[in-house]
Amino acid sequence: MTHFKRLSVIGILFVILTGTLSHFLYGWSGENALVGLFAPVNESVWEHMKLLFFPMLLYGLFMISRLKKEIPCLPSALWAGVLAGTFTIPILYYAYTFLCGRNVFLLDLGVFLLSVLAAFGTARTFSRSCRAKPLGMLLGGAVCILFICFLWFTYHPPKAGIFTDPTAAQTGALSHR
Repeated sequence: MTHFKRLSVIGILFVILTGTLSHFLYGWSGENALVGLFAPVNESVWEHMKLLFFPMLLYGLFMISRLKKEIPCLPSALWAGVLAGTFTIPILYYAYTFLCGRNVFLLDLGVFLLSVLAAFGTARTFSRSCRAKPLGMLLGGAVCILFICFLWFTYHPPKAGIFTDPTAAQTGALSHR
C-alpha cells in the first residue's frame, strides 16, 4: 500500500494544482468552447465541481493503470472517491453559505481542499476494504453519467440554483438599474 499512499499524495497535489489552474483556463483560452467543457465557464457551483471532477478522473485513470493488479478494488474505490469529492463541493458550499449568509473566498478554497481530501480519503478507504467492488459498475456508470452531464450542462444549464452564476445575476441586477 505504500505505492498507493505515495501516488495518492501526488494525486492530491495534482488535483489541487490542476483544479486551481483550470479555474482560469476558460478565460485564458479566449473562452474556447471546447475548453469550457472541462473547465468552469462561470462562477456557478456546478461549474466549480469540474475543478475536482476532471483532474481526479484523469489522475484516477492513471492510478488504475499503475495499480490495478496490486489493488483489485481500486477502480470502484476511485469511482466512489470521484463522486464523493465532487458532491462534497456543493454540500460544504451550501452548508457554510447558509450559516454565514454569504460566500467567503477563503472558505471557498477550504471547500475545494476538503473535497479533494474527501475524494482521496474515500478512495483509500474503499481500496482497503473492497466494500465498493460489488458496486463498481454502478459507480463507474454514475461517473460516466456525471461526465456527460458536465458536458451537456456547460452550455445548456437547467434553471436551478446550482447552475446559476451569481456574478451574472449581480451584473444583470446592476444593468437593470
